[in-house]
This record gives sequence, structure tokens and C-alpha cells, in this order.
Amino acid sequence: MPTTSISHRLAEAAVTLFDENGYDETTVDDIANLAGVSRSTFFRYYRSKEDAIFPDHDALLARIDARLRASTAGTAIVAITDAVRIVLAHYVDDAEVSLRRYRLVRKVPALRDREIASVARYQRLFREFVGAWLGDSPDAGLRAELMAASVVSAHNQVLRGWLRAGGTYDPSGPLDHALGYVIATFRHLEQPQETGEQVVVATFSRTASPQAVMAAIQQHLDSRA
Repeated sequence: MPTTSISHRLAEAAVTLFDENGYDETTVDDIANLAGVSRSTFFRYYRSKEDAIFPDHDALLARIDARLRASTAGTAIVAITDAVRIVLAHYVDDAEVSLRRYRLVRKVPALRDREIASVARYQRLFREFVGAWLGDSPDAGLRAELMAASVVSAHNQVLRGWLRAGGTYDPSGPLDHALGYVIATFRHLEQPQETGEQVVVATFSRTASPQAVMAAIQQHLDSRA
């Protein structure tokens, strides 16, 4: 049976038992039995019972990392927004488990801590990517931290809204709207394409006529030819 199938069965079993019997009352053996696998098989996929609530996160992080690494300086922001959509789709595609997990996380402190740790891993991945993209530019570390936090916050706000509504609508539109704010804030960080052209900046008196302005600019350009 494919690895992802066993992983998913264990996650569904964990959510079901936590929901029905309580988190503290459920053991790893209970989860393995309901999923139809052995205890040793459980530990091939998850380190602990709370890890089973957040399946496939390592694989998801790898997908995000691959998408970010496939970008260039000119497409970095596009890559980041694509990566965020991948994360949201992961929850939406398995809506039933996502919704049940959301209800459990709100009630169980150990699961909340595990969720916070998961979010931190995503934010670190975005921060490292943006930091590498910005290189040694001024305040690169600070700007990378701010952008990563903004991206994750935009995603989480949309995801929470969708979960609170019981997954009753397509959250892709709200995510695009939220990411619009992020893009507007950080678009200027994209590295400009090198064209070899120079920009001419000139100042004139307010009383200068348009003809005088154009004549002065043309004279300057002619002198540079």
C-alpha cells in the first residue's frame, strides 16, 4: 500500500479517536489498531501521537522549498505567493480532517503547541529564502523577517476564516486578496533588471515653460551622445 495512504489512515484514526475519546485517553496503540497497522508501523511515520494530527508536513515543506528554489530574483514574489497557495490547498484538499483537527487543536494545549511549531517551520523557510534573495542589501535580515511574517500571517488569517466557517466556501479568492496587501508592501524589494540605461533627473523652476523644459532635456541628451 502506498506510504501516503498509510500516513493518511493514521491521521484520520488519530483525529477520530481524539475527537471521540479525548486526547489524553488515546494511545498510539489505539491509533494503530483503528488504522489497521502495527505499533511499529505507526512509528515509521510519526514520532508521537500529536504528530499524527499534522500529516505530511515534511513532504509539504519539501514541495514549498522546491517551488522557492525554482524561482529567480525577478520572480521571487511570485514564487512566494505560489508556495502559500500550495499550503492552503493542502488543508482544503483534505477538508474533513482539517476541520476536525481545527476543533481539536482549540481544545488540546499539546496540539496547539505542535501547531505553533509547524507554523514556525514554514516561516523560517520563507525567511531563509527571502534573506538569500536580498543578499547583503541594507536591513536584509529585518526585511526578510518582516516579509516572512506577513506572508504567514496572511495565509493563517484566511485559513482560520475558512475553518471557522466550516469550510463552506472556496478560500482561494480571499487568499489572493490578502496576498495583494503583501505584494503591495514588498514589491519594491524585487531586484530590477539590468538594462544598462541611465536615468536623467532634472529640476526646473515652476515658471519654466514646457518648451524650455523639453529644450533643456534635449540639449542634455545631445551632449551625452
